[in-house]
Amino acid sequence: MDSSIFLAKFWGYFLLIFFIILSFNPKRIRQIFADLKDEKFLIILSFLSIIAGLLNILVHNIWESNWKLIITLIGWSSLFIGLALFIFPKRTTDWLTFLNIKLIQVIYTLLFLVGLFLLNIAYSIIPF
Repeated sequence: MDSSIFLAKFWGYFLLIFFIILSFNPKRIRQIFADLKDEKFLIILSFLSIIAGLLNILVHNIWESNWKLIITLIGWSSLFIGLALFIFPKRTTDWLTFLNIKLIQVIYTLLFLVGLFLLNIAYSIIPF
C-alpha cells in the first residue's frame, strides 16, 4: 500500500475520532490541559508527539502542492509541538491553552474537515 494513502487513512480516522470524542465529551479537553501541568504526563505526551512526527516525516516527507502536503505538515507539526513541549514546557502549554481558548471552534471544525478530506482522498468517496 502506498504510504501516502496509509497515512491519509491513519490521520483521517485519528482526526475524526478525536473530533467525535471532544464533541461528545468536552470535559476531556479541559482534563488534557489540566494534565499538562503534571510533568510525567507532559513528558509522555511530548515523546509520543515526537515519535509520531518523526515516523510520519521519515515515511512521508513530500512537499508537493497537493493533498500529500497536509500529511507532511501534520508530521512536522507533531514533531515541533512535541519538541516545544519537551524543551519549553511552561511556555508551550500556555500557548496551547491560549489557542484552545481563543480558537476552539475553528480547531474543532478544522479537525473534522481535514479528517473528512483525508478519508475522502484515501477511499475516493467523492472524486474531484
